[in-house]
Amino acid sequence: MDFAWISDPTALVALATLIVMEVVLGIDNLIFISILTNKLPEHQRSKARHIGIGLALILRLGLLGTIAIIVTLTEPNFTLFGHGFSWRDLILIGGGLFLIWKATKEIHHNVDPTPSDDIFDTAKATMTFGSAITQILLLDLVFSLDSIITAVGMTDHVAIMVIAVIVAVTTMLLAANPLANFINNNPTVVMLALGFLMMIGMTLIAEGFGAHVPKGYIYAAMAFSALTEGLNMLSRRAARRKIAGAPPSASPKQ
Repeated sequence: MDFAWISDPTALVALATLIVMEVVLGIDNLIFISILTNKLPEHQRSKARHIGIGLALILRLGLLGTIAIIVTLTEPNFTLFGHGFSWRDLILIGGGLFLIWKATKEIHHNVDPTPSDDIFDTAKATMTFGSAITQILLLDLVFSLDSIITAVGMTDHVAIMVIAVIVAVTTMLLAANPLANFINNNPTVVMLALGFLMMIGMTLIAEGFGAHVPKGYIYAAMAFSALTEGLNMLSRRAARRKIAGAPPSASPKQ
């Protein structure tokens, strides 16, 4: 692996930019992993998160080793309704549909947790460790592919891509448990995170059909929603403190 680029300021700027971009792209994956693993028994959650993120690292490094093949995945294989579809498009569409389906099921379960006989009933089946890892692996593939294609478009140096991927996945690993615990301890945040997954799923489908959605708009919307929910949490906490600190009402005089 060639490291001659270290003395090139342009390459260093590309490295810093790519690290930031990879970390941001990893947020989508991390939210999904957090929500999914929180449905497991408590003693399995941390292990499942570490395995899921480890799989993401292996997939991304493996994809980096096949850059020549990755580039061909963006070439159209067939045309439908005047639009050429590549393997990347089909993977993004499939991943987007899976995310929307999963988020819809989870929203239905949170809104109506009572058992029912419809297709969205999630109360009958308990999430198993193997099922969680399988679902994480499926979404890891989608997010990893999108991440690597982004990296290939930004630099020609494989070493820069490898460093950016390792830093991004390490950041995900460090943030996994705190984020998952925060989501688990704040029920309203769960619904917000599921809404994020729905939006990400729609974005993946749109990208698959050739409609480019600037990532900045997506993450700006997510940041604004998260800020609003943060203010709501502070408001509720202040109200609870006010109630807890209120003096008992005086007894009426006889």
